[in-house]
Amino acid sequence: MRGSLVPASLRYADQVARSGSIQKAAKELNVAASAIDRQILLLEADLGVELFERMPRGMRLTAAGDALVALARRWKSDERKAASDIRQLQGIHQGHVRLVAMDSHANGFLPLFIEKLAVEHPRISLEVEIASPDDALSALVAGDADIIAAFNLSPRRDVHVLWSSDLPFGCVVAPGHELAKGKTTSLQEAVHHPIALQSKALFIRRYLDARYGWLFTDPQKAVVTNSLQLVKQLARSGRYIAFTSELDAAPEIMDGSLLFLPVRDKGAEPQTVGLAIDARKPLSRIGRIVADMLKNEIELCLARVRLL
Repeated sequence: MRGSLVPASLRYADQVARSGSIQKAAKELNVAASAIDRQILLLEADLGVELFERMPRGMRLTAAGDALVALARRWKSDERKAASDIRQLQGIHQGHVRLVAMDSHANGFLPLFIEKLAVEHPRISLEVEIASPDDALSALVAGDADIIAAFNLSPRRDVHVLWSSDLPFGCVVAPGHELAKGKTTSLQEAVHHPIALQSKALFIRRYLDARYGWLFTDPQKAVVTNSLQLVKQLARSGRYIAFTSELDAAPEIMDGSLLFLPVRDKGAEPQTVGLAIDARKPLSRIGRIVADMLKNEIELCLARVRLL
């Protein structure tokens, strides 16, 4: 659509909320800052409330502003869906899908999925954002994502899980590591080796802290980072082990630089990987095409890893 059915004042308020200031929003929208300021002042006057707190270094939403921006984002999302539905009624597989995925997916199944989608459905445009599981859920609920691919999705009234698959709990080690002599390992065996740990932003670290905090009583044996890529590099060095999933380390498992060892301890719960949408609105036909292709690519990736 060339224009937008969402009023300019709401679109401007949304961008100011995202950018944190009128000047930054003006640059993003290529609109005069005075025009944005005027629209927001008129909106505040019409509603009889302040939408933003004017701070020395920017603008911050009030509670009323937060409610209005949430409405604006829902309208924008509904507008995109309506435009996509109209094109589909014309028999055109054309549309735009916003996907949020995890860091480990970026050098795993995502590139192949994107390539296949471009070949099979060249009229579907894709926007991919990399985020933590918590941020992915927030984006979905806020209307900033159509589909998320995330680990350990919990049941929620406003989130519908389209598909999920269990991922055995385990660790990865280099082929020359002492633990690589076995096909499985135990936490008691693992604790004797230096561990490359992911930060508490990720579920697996929170799970380990809650259930197996004794693993980390010796801080000199652990390195903590928010980068999964660094965790895998440390494991490839042969000195460290890393608790992660087959999917996280799929490229390294397939090229032989890492081995996956399931943890055999009783009670070691599997992780899950899943695809989810906003339960409050139906998935478009274009979204279904993307979700089905994404599910198939994840399943293929896991099958290739497990054949090794």
